[in-house]
Amino acid sequence: MPRFTPGELKVMRLLWAHGELKPAELQQLFPEPIKNPAIRSYLTTLLEKGHVRRRLEGKAYYYKASTRSRSAFRTMLDELVEVYCGGSVRSLVMNIIKLEKLDEED
Repeated sequence: MPRFTPGELKVMRLLWAHGELKPAELQQLFPEPIKNPAIRSYLTTLLEKGHVRRRLEGKAYYYKASTRSRSAFRTMLDELVEVYCGGSVRSLVMNIIKLEKLDEED
């Protein structure tokens, strides 16, 4: 599964949270101001990568996530473990404990 860019991930989060949306609805919900062509560019890329699908209703396209958030998270986590922790989940957990300064109770 190809990795998401930060902008693509913002679009995916909106689709995961709200279901099927038109580009204008995504633009309104986007966490910061964004032009409609930029939203459409993200959607085109996500469509090409297979992460979203669209359907035509009248003259409007509606977009929906085809990649589930859990699947995307798992892929990102697998990559993180492999690249930064030498394939060791234990190493990842130990690094989190150290970085977050967790105590035994946590």
